Amino acid sequence: MSSAVARTQATPHGGTPKAGPREWGALAVLALPVLLISVDMTVLGFAVPALSEELAPTGTQLLWIVDIYSFVLAGLLVTMGTLGDRIGRRRLLLVGSAGFGAASLVAAYASSAEVLIAARALLGLAGATLMPSTLSLLRNIFLDPRQRLLAIAAWASMFSAGSALGPILGGWLLEHYHWGSVFLINLPVMALILVLTPILVRESRDPSPGRYDLPSVVLSMAAILPVVYGVKKIADGGPSVASVAAILAGLVLGHLFVRRQLRLDDPMIDVRLFRIRAFSVGVATNLMVVFALVSSLFFLTQYLQLVQGISPLRAGVLLLPGLSLAVAAHFVAVALARRLRMGTVIAIGLALTAAGFALLARLPLDNGTLPVVVAFALIGAGVGVSDTLTNDAIMTAAPPARAGAASAISETAYELGAALGIAVLGSVLTATYRLNLDPVPGVPAPAMAEARETLGGAVTAARGLAPENGPALMEAARTAFTDGIHVTSLIGALIVAYAAVQAGVLLRRSGSRTR
Repeated sequence: MSSAVARTQATPHGGTPKAGPREWGALAVLALPVLLISVDMTVLGFAVPALSEELAPTGTQLLWIVDIYSFVLAGLLVTMGTLGDRIGRRRLLLVGSAGFGAASLVAAYASSAEVLIAARALLGLAGATLMPSTLSLLRNIFLDPRQRLLAIAAWASMFSAGSALGPILGGWLLEHYHWGSVFLINLPVMALILVLTPILVRESRDPSPGRYDLPSVVLSMAAILPVVYGVKKIADGGPSVASVAAILAGLVLGHLFVRRQLRLDDPMIDVRLFRIRAFSVGVATNLMVVFALVSSLFFLTQYLQLVQGISPLRAGVLLLPGLSLAVAAHFVAVALARRLRMGTVIAIGLALTAAGFALLARLPLDNGTLPVVVAFALIGAGVGVSDTLTNDAIMTAAPPARAGAASAISETAYELGAALGIAVLGSVLTATYRLNLDPVPGVPAPAMAEARETLGGAVTAARGLAPENGPALMEAARTAFTDGIHVTSLIGALIVAYAAVQAGVLLRRSGSRTR
């Protein structure tokens, strides 16, 4: 029995132990890394213009500055999750927090693009230790199902809270301070974690971890990294021999990894967990929802700024109601779970999300801010409801000793879903935009070629044209981009609707009501 289990308050009649004040304090501490990482995902985009002016990175270097964090994070989540099961989840959280703070300091004062790329890679390494550690610690701290569901709702709501805070905080910081300030905000949070974790969070680990299989570690990274690399290359420049070969190589290595896990007495990941319907459906649902959600954030920020002509800070504020509803919906899901079955509640949440995407599929060219607010509110509320219960299903299905591995699988699904969302739906949006942007009379061919690359390229090209031609090019580009949003949102609606039907059908008998 882990120390967290042994010390949790027991009930008077020997029932499931209840969490006490120390456990709820531990929840507050474990929510901090989630909040910080979700803020980091959104603030960097605001700093790109300023850091580009100071560090003068090449186009390739700029892509690596943005991408290498998630690239390293996705590749190491599984390894770090199982490492925490063995050496201690709290210990790994403390090591990762110290590393995250140090890497943030290096990134904030980076003197060159190369140094910033290296610092971002270290941030990804440290971040991979934080996410599986926090969720797996919660699984072993909160043993009562009702309390655990509430704890996971609070934990998951920090993703939405951080996403809401990121654009506003980033905009304010960059109006008043150096671009490195978006990294310096990590330091006080990491200091809090390092001070409070030893006081409030009890250590937990797998009591019988068995032999650590190094070939499995290598295979897990070798399977995930090529897939993430391939989808990012497709997102950057379309399909190529190298990107497709990388994805295929990753899939083959993934197959070898699974076969090895099935043969080992002490597997790195118990892939038999996927035979548990609630676990496998929860992981698949998370991947599909994040796939659609990340793509919506990708195109909505461009739509608001470049199609509707809104400032970045105001665009962030317009998305705030949806992200705030997502926070609240996590706790609404807890109340619904007491009255309805898990599959029903997840299906309801996903139906709301699908309705939001359906509304985006009809966005107008002009006066589109209110439809965006309403649609993203539906998306946020739906994701908040479904996300709480899918995470609870994943963690409940896994034995407490394997909590780190289970949470790592869940987090890897998130990262792959995000990468695939940008790669696939982002490519669909770009292809539709280019297809619908016909030649504009009076606009030279070089300007049209620049405009077809991206909507931002169209803005740049229009500025260099005569007064009578620039507005015409922008009108055509705005229309083509909005058409691309319609197609992409329709695909997103269909994916989420499928996920809703899948959850409603496959989980109709799973997850009894939480009393």
